[in-house]
Amino acid sequence: MPKVFVHGNPETDAIWSELVGELADRDADGIVLLSPPGFGAPVPADWGATRFEYRDWLVRELEAIVESSGPVDVVGHDWGAGHVFGALLARPDLFRTWSTDCAGLLHPDYVWHDMALAWQMPEIGEQVVETMRSADPEVNVAGLVALGMSQHAAEATTEAMDTDMADCILGLYRSASQPAMSKLGDDLGRTALPPGLVLVPTADPYAGTPEMAIQTAERLAAETLRLDGLGHWWMMAGADLAADALVSHWSR
Repeated sequence: MPKVFVHGNPETDAIWSELVGELADRDADGIVLLSPPGFGAPVPADWGATRFEYRDWLVRELEAIVESSGPVDVVGHDWGAGHVFGALLARPDLFRTWSTDCAGLLHPDYVWHDMALAWQMPEIGEQVVETMRSADPEVNVAGLVALGMSQHAAEATTEAMDTDMADCILGLYRSASQPAMSKLGDDLGRTALPPGLVLVPTADPYAGTPEMAIQTAERLAAETLRLDGLGHWWMMAGADLAADALVSHWSR
């Protein structure tokens, strides 16, 4: 049964390497790593990089997988979680189960983190992404490693950080200015969803408080797993814990 993983920004599917290895040790098979356009995958013509375009992209990818294999288990991280939330609202029938972090983004009190707010501002956002894109690669890698990425994932992300990624960052975040995400949370809370698991890394500075994530999980009738002390890239530092939780979730 396919297990689909969707990463976020600014990332490539290299972020899943440690977790995929742990899942293989647990005999989990059928793993599919989907890269959103601009984040390790080509950008289609006339791509505006809005959250709605990413939602529709993910729906199309899942439809193709489901057509041959049936409903799938989907795991989303960062904006990959955001794409999962959008697809869940549009097509819950495509999912057997779902698992994400960043559920706090859907909380009515969530405020975008400082970098996201900068990306959402005209002119300032362009300056910020250009600084990111044009920075010395070694500096970029070191900065990402300091934030919690593995060396391998940081190098892959830096290599993929081009003008397409920069444009996609701006389009995506500007389409998600609040109250867009809190409204998405309200809509999901009124929708019958397949079984869900919300991962709650308590040291993640980008996704609201752990309490926001837990409260959102309750609204979505999802289970929760606290990953105490782990940060935004929990799938690297806590790959063994995450693998155990996912295998258990998928087996229910």
